[in-house]
Order: sequence, then structure tokens, then C-alpha cells
Amino acid sequence: MRATIIHAPGDIRVENAPEPKITAPTDAVIRTVAACVCGSDLWSYRGVLPVAEPQPIGHEYVGIVEEVGSDVSSVRPGQFAIGSFVASDNTCPICQAGYHTSCRHAQWVNGCQAGYVRVPLADGTLVATPEQPGEELIPDLLALSDVMGTGWYAAKAAEVKLGSTAVVVGDGAVGLSGVIAAKELGAERIIAMSRHESRQKLALGFGATDIVTERGDEGVARVKELTNGLGADSVLECVGTQQSMQQALQSTRPGGNVCFVGMPHDVRIDGLQLFFSHVGLRGGPAPVRAYLPDLIDRVFSGRINPGRVFDLTLPLDEVAEGYKAMDERRAVKALLRP
Repeated sequence: MRATIIHAPGDIRVENAPEPKITAPTDAVIRTVAACVCGSDLWSYRGVLPVAEPQPIGHEYVGIVEEVGSDVSSVRPGQFAIGSFVASDNTCPICQAGYHTSCRHAQWVNGCQAGYVRVPLADGTLVATPEQPGEELIPDLLALSDVMGTGWYAAKAAEVKLGSTAVVVGDGAVGLSGVIAAKELGAERIIAMSRHESRQKLALGFGATDIVTERGDEGVARVKELTNGLGADSVLECVGTQQSMQQALQSTRPGGNVCFVGMPHDVRIDGLQLFFSHVGLRGGPAPVRAYLPDLIDRVFSGRINPGRVFDLTLPLDEVAEGYKAMDERRAVKALLRP
């Protein structure tokens, strides 16, 4: 099969690789219908995360179940399925509490920018769609494998409620998905922080009521101005930098909540500041598997269309252009067709 391999920062290649096989009775093999480039993939592409040797990359996937191990019963060959970027058993106490990405038997799923993917713990990781989706639903369903589930977690963990005010820090695919989630959870006011016109339009289309272009202290001041000097009830931090974290914490009212889902890089939190702010803080890799059944229903019913975050579609052999376009912010998110 053809698979994406990162050799070094800025060096993305598509090469021949062995097709994955069932190696455990709990495995499944998926024939990839669509995959994509994640913002977190760019950390390796940019050299922020080291690349010691050539390795497969990619963790978002949807496709047709080709083969299942002898212990798999929840999906069968021929079904269209979506899975999380972390394989989980869906039965341990941590999964039952809704934190599948910290499953006691968690395994990271990687190498998904390829023709086929082996998914461990298939019963607890994959969710089959109620029917074979039409071509128009593929982008929406692909978004559920990470960015939409991550945006949903950010909104849930930040305790977005009916009638509340939410701020979304970050206008990438996760931040835009967070706008969708905040809208679905009933936020009355959704403030999207964005400096890019095309992304602002998407945010407004997804349900944002206000756009804030300022950053840092000016951005915080603008949020306070829009919230009667108080700050927001809920803030979704979807970037992962020191500036974005500080902006999130300072934009939250006392007693409000921040969820950070942007992969943190060199982020430091002042314990004393947090102590006196009365702001709740929670984050981590999103337990996408917990939300998949609900989000699949919302896509099939037409309630949400998160696939609109894909503004560039490429054949897998042109994946390097997808990375380059996202790195240069010419694209929000690149969808790949193996």
C-alpha cells in the first residue's frame, strides 16, 4: 500500500509499505476511505517535536472494515466505521467514566495517512455508522475521528451550558469545531478569537456571535468588554501556546471554566494566579470514542456539518502539499484520499 512517512522536519513522503495484518484477536483492519492532516502533525513537520528516524504519521481515519480478529464482535467486514486516535477497551473504569484516552489498555493509533490501518481493541475503539454514508457525508464523518470530538470535549469540559457565554481561543479545525459544539450545547454568546477572514466566516457560519481579532492583553480586554467586564463562563483553549493559555485563563470569569485541548508546548501556569482566579482548568487528549455515537447521529440527521473545516482535498500522493498548505495557513485542514 501507499503510506505517508515523515523523514525529518519538512520532509513528508509517500512510500510503499506493507499492508497491516491482524496481529491480535482484538484487531481490525480498515481500508481507508479518507484521512487527513492534523494540526498536531505540524509539530513534527515544523521540528518542534523531534523526528529521530523515518516513521509513519497520521491518526485520523474513516473507512470500510476489511478484516476483524476472532474476538471482535461490534463491527464486521463491509461496515463503514470511525475510530478514535487512541484505541481503548471501552470497559475499564476509566472508559466507563468517559475518559477513553486514558484507558488502562490505551494504545495510540498511528500511520493512518495510508491505504489501510490496523486498529487495536476494535470493539472498544470503532463505531460503525448506521448505514453506508453518501459521498457528501465523508468529510463530516472524518472530522469526528478527532477535531469534532476534540472540540466537543473542550466545550463539555469547559461546562458550556444553555444560555452561557463561551470564548474559543484558536481558529484552526479544533477551534472551529469547538464553536459548533458550543452552539449545540446551548451557548447564547460564542466569541471566536480569529485574525483570518476565511476562518472568521466559517466560525460565524458555525454559530459564533462575535469575532475578536486582538490577542494578548488587548484580546482579554475585548472579551471583558463584550461580557460586561466579567469574562466568559467557558473558554475553550485550542492552540497550546503560553500566550493562548494566558489569554484563555484571563478571559474567564471567576467561577468559570477553561478546557485546554491544544497540545501544550512550553506552557507554564502560575499556581497562585490560578488559585485566586477561582477558574476551573481541565484538559488533555479528547476522549473522542465517548462522543462518537452521539456525533454520528448528529451528522446523519444534518444537525452538524463539521466537514466544512476541510478546505483542501488532495490525493494521498500529494500529502506533502497538504502539510505545506496548512503550515503556511493557506488551508485550515487537508483531506486526503488514498
